[in-house]
Parts: sequence; C-alpha cells; structure tokens
Amino acid sequence: MKEYSFTLIIFLIATTFSFSQVMPLTLEPDGGNKKASISEQIGIVKISIAYSRPGVKGREGKIWNTPVAHYGFTDQGHGTSYAAPWRAGANENTTMSFSHPVKIEGNDLPAGTYGFFIALGETESTLIFSKVSNSWGSFYYDSAQDALRIRVRNETLEKSVEWLKYEFADETPNAAIISMSWEKRRIPFKVEADVQRLQIESFRSEFRTTRPFYDYMSAANYCIRNNIELEQALAWMDRAIYFRIMGVKNFQTLSTKAAVLMKMNRVEEAKKVMDEAIPFGTVNEVHQYGRTLLNQRQVQEAFKIFKLNYDKFPNVFTTNAGMGRAYSAMGDFKKALTYMKAALPLAPDEGNRTNVAAMIKKLEEGKDVNQ
Repeated sequence: MKEYSFTLIIFLIATTFSFSQVMPLTLEPDGGNKKASISEQIGIVKISIAYSRPGVKGREGKIWNTPVAHYGFTDQGHGTSYAAPWRAGANENTTMSFSHPVKIEGNDLPAGTYGFFIALGETESTLIFSKVSNSWGSFYYDSAQDALRIRVRNETLEKSVEWLKYEFADETPNAAIISMSWEKRRIPFKVEADVQRLQIESFRSEFRTTRPFYDYMSAANYCIRNNIELEQALAWMDRAIYFRIMGVKNFQTLSTKAAVLMKMNRVEEAKKVMDEAIPFGTVNEVHQYGRTLLNQRQVQEAFKIFKLNYDKFPNVFTTNAGMGRAYSAMGDFKKALTYMKAALPLAPDEGNRTNVAAMIKKLEEGKDVNQ
C-alpha cells in the first residue's frame, strides 16, 4: 500500500510538472470576434489601438441602447463594477497607447497605455481613458482610475459597418481624427501633438550621449526646414564639426552650418563657412552647391563656384555642364554652348546625355537652360 501511494505521488508530481511546461493552446477569439490592431504616427508620436471586433451579425437596429452596447453606466452582473460603461469593442480591454503626450479634443493626456471605454448616448457619448488597461471588458471598471473623460458627438452612417473598426482619418502634420465605427454609428475624436516641441525635446535627449556627426546634421536640417530653434541648431553643428573624437569637419557639416547661418540671416558668416567648406567638397557636392546658388538667383556667386570646380576638374562632365549653366544664367549662350558641347561626349549615362542634348537645343534657340 505504501509503495502504491508513493508511485501515485510521483505520477502526480510528474504530470503537474509536464502540464506546467505546455504552452497555452492557440484558439480564435471568443464569440467569433476578430482581434485587430492599428497604429499611426503624428510626428514622432506613435499611436496604437488594440481591440476586438464584434460583428453586427443580423442585429441591425438592435445594437445601440441594448445589452450589446448599452447606454451610460450599468451593472452588467459580473465583476467589481456596478456602474460600467461600454467596453468599446469586445472581449478584453480596448487599449490605446500614446508614446508621447497628446491632446484629445484639446485636453491633455500624458503618454501611456489606456483602457478605452465609451459611455454611450443617443446623440453624444463620453470617451473614457482609464489608467487600467489589462481588465476583461468593462466588468472591472473603476472611475477613480479615469485619466480623462471627453464628450463628443455621435455621427450617423448611411451604410452599415459589419465589423466594428477603429481608423485614422483627416491627417495633418500635427493631428488626426480617430473614429470608432460600427453598424450605422461613428464616434470620432481629434488627437493632436505638439510635433515640433516633442521632436526638439527628443533631439536634446538623444544628444546627451555620443552621436555621429550626421545625426546633428539631421537635427539642424529639421530646424532649418521648420525655422525653429536656430541657435540650438547652430550649437549642434559646432558640436558635429568640433566635438572631440566624434566631430568631423567636412563639406557636409560645414555646409549645413552655413545653411543654419543663412536661415538666421547671418549672410557674411555663412559665406565664410562655405569658403572653408569648398576645398573639402567632391566635384558633385560643389556642383550641387552651385546649383543651389543659381536657384537662389545668386548668379555671380554661382559662377565663382562653378569656375572653381571647373579649374580643379577641367575634363569632367559635371564641371563642363556646370559652366554651361553658369554662362547660360548670365545670358552668354555662346559660351554656354561651348561648355555644354564639351560635356556631351563625357556624359556618364544615357539620361545625362539626353538632358545635355536638350539643353544644347535650348541654348541654340536662345533660351536659358536654368528655366
């Protein structure tokens, strides 16, 4: 008898251990609901929504203000909540995650992951962002954990949406509309982010450690494009150029610093920096700088750059084409033709050859190739 009991105990221990090592069985979501997730970024702000999608399944006209999607707050007969809103989906919590602070309909919401609920109404509904995001449905909803409540207007859809869905719409650089649609109802709300402030804060945070020079260039170019934090951009470029060990003085870093100075209207300083940059430049980098000056209508300055590039590399396609552009911009089509015809046989590929041939034709017609 003792031997039998000992064997049984060993069997039970072994069985328990074996079951504990088995991964849970993979099953489809409860109730035939579909699981889904969507995400989108507003600037560097990543927004993610995870939810389960119930279907209408022939219940048109029997969704809203019924046990399927009840209005207001109600006792659902389960869990710890006696006044629960709708779960805004099916099964476990619908969740919304924001990587950075945002505004919901103009109201601040910190970064984080939130359980999302809706206290439904006939014409208006209350959106609820809860600090608790790991519950099953709204059976354990606790209003003391609300991070934000917002009232929004419901919209009526002409065509029924079979499977509940969340989507992003009406995107702008700093905002988007998130909407929940099901059956013939849509509940939208606006999410906004202070994109530029958050981006600059991110740069500053990431530059608290060692970064390569081109990261500072990326940050400075962001400031130039948006005409913000130019003093900070200038400091970043000085770090990119002169910072011990990681600083690199080359055409890219110097020309980016010059671009910051130009944006700040410190023209003479910018020119001095570009004078320092030119000797570091490749034939193509210097050529592109000349093209930039032409686009800015700085024809004489452009000519100097193209001429310097040509003197250094006289028998190259790029420099001959550059001189052709420079003389064309100054209205001397005869000299421009000379350089363009010299460039033609040096063209590195068919595309460039076709382009130069077209410019030669324009010059023969007395037209500026830069226009």
